[in-house]
Amino acid sequence: MSLSRRLLYASDIWEIVRPRTALTAGHLLIRLTNPAVAFDLRSAADWLLCHDAARRALAEVLGATRCTVLFAHQWHPIGASIGEPEVESSTPTFHLFGRWDGEPVTPGHQLLLPTQRRVPASADGLVEYDGGLRAALRRLAVERSAAASEIPEDVPLPGLAASPPPAKAGPHHIVLSPESDGPLTSGHLLALAAALQGLTERRGVTGLSCVVPDPGSGRLEVHALGRSAGESVNPLQEFLALPKVSQALL
Repeated sequence: MSLSRRLLYASDIWEIVRPRTALTAGHLLIRLTNPAVAFDLRSAADWLLCHDAARRALAEVLGATRCTVLFAHQWHPIGASIGEPEVESSTPTFHLFGRWDGEPVTPGHQLLLPTQRRVPASADGLVEYDGGLRAALRRLAVERSAAASEIPEDVPLPGLAASPPPAKAGPHHIVLSPESDGPLTSGHLLALAAALQGLTERRGVTGLSCVVPDPGSGRLEVHALGRSAGESVNPLQEFLALPKVSQALL
């Protein structure tokens, strides 16, 4: 049975919530509070604040050492939705999956099942965790906000590299990554948003399913999988079956 969506933290622009159907105890959403808000340097900086707080809260409460992000761009899951979380709303939404050693069920195991066969995380267990997550998120977000520097204006966007992956999941699988090392910035997010919009303009592509595995100590990689209603193969199903991905990343 699906749970009602529960608010854990609300920033100026984004909110961190427990999804209606949480696939694991480490499954959270970062969701735009007002869909009319433009994605600019300010909202990108606020997203980074929420993402950082969510990751650190999952680490404190659940011992999560990794966090994979899934989101869709101009795409809604259809049919059995293999590889995709259920649609929450048309509001821009990012699914975070905290991972830790000894977790009873992996996100990958759940997502490779049709939506009707997935077993949501225990409601009682989530209530127990959510109190700790809510308290940690409030504290961490305040700390992160106080330490944040002033948002720059009118700065050149950083460069991105676009390359085919070593093993492709479908014909429209591209990997985007920053050209330079260093922490992720608001500018990186705006550059990624522009690049993703450009990928939707390719022939045979109407939207994207995107997976961002935890980079660890390496460079961030956004796997953008082109989607269309008439596709013969679900690229996310192929992506999750890749040996490099499997259960290790998702």
